[in-house]
Amino acid sequence: MTNGQSDDDRSRTDLLPTRLLRRAGAPKPVADWRGVQFDDDRLRGVLSEDAKLLQLHEGALHAEGPVWQPAAERLVFSDVPNRRLLAWYPDGHVEIVIEGTWFMNGNALLPDGDLVHCEHGRRCISRSSGQADEATPIITHFHGKRLNSPNDLAVANDGAIWFTDPIFGIVMPNQGALADPELDHRSIYRFDPATGDLARMADFEQPNGIGFSPDGGTLYVSDTSLSLGEVPGFEAGAKHEIIAFDVDVHRGGALSNRRFFCHADHGYPDGFAIDARSWVWASAADGVHVWSAQREKLGFIPTPTVVSNCAFGGESGQRLFIAASSFLLAIDLIE
Repeated sequence: MTNGQSDDDRSRTDLLPTRLLRRAGAPKPVADWRGVQFDDDRLRGVLSEDAKLLQLHEGALHAEGPVWQPAAERLVFSDVPNRRLLAWYPDGHVEIVIEGTWFMNGNALLPDGDLVHCEHGRRCISRSSGQADEATPIITHFHGKRLNSPNDLAVANDGAIWFTDPIFGIVMPNQGALADPELDHRSIYRFDPATGDLARMADFEQPNGIGFSPDGGTLYVSDTSLSLGEVPGFEAGAKHEIIAFDVDVHRGGALSNRRFFCHADHGYPDGFAIDARSWVWASAADGVHVWSAQREKLGFIPTPTVVSNCAFGGESGQRLFIAASSFLLAIDLIE
């Protein structure tokens, strides 16, 4: 016995891995990066011509779902095939938040500071404090049938949870587990935590990313059926675009005025972030493309690998975090 602990107990404890994946330290600029492409002078007031693309972490298999968690002062993100929820901290260290997730993908912040997650494996929306190795499913079925594989989610200003439900997680073994869909539609949903009501809001070929304008009056959803061409036995769909809707915040988020917003010339717009100006920062195979709310192309942040998602955060909210394949990257905006 040592310090009240048996030799067997000590042996089991000693065998446990740490949660540390990257030690504290400054990020390094991405080598040979060619810089921001400015298509509109308005972007020059937001990004410096001398801005650096920073590498914060390397080693994920498929980084996704970044969200800034202010109470913990950290950037939470998923490594989907590795079945881990990770966190980056301002001192540079990266650690495992939840080990052995059920293929978590998108993450979002609730008003009380808790996290909600999209899970491919359990085909659900779950909730966690981000402090323990567990997440509790809160949305699993629609009209008695299991969801497909929730992919991304956003929390509206009224606290409602909106999420997308394509089939990617049940047709790609490295993203979940194979299963036949029980639903005959691929949709976006609105869940009211206060009442427990789950409403089907709109249908798509394969809905993916989702987000709101700052005032909550516009909803953006990406449709990436084109990516089915990467799945053995499936044919690529035609969609690689972001769709916009008007949102009636006084009628349960009723949607209207469905319209095309933008598309990706390279790959497809997976996830995206929307800033305080209502600009849309959209992922693609070649980087992050910036669009005004009026569909004007403002510029482009090239990346060395495919971008899956991005999010704003940091102490001042002026850092764009970019989940790009094995990397977590970042670029700082002008404050």
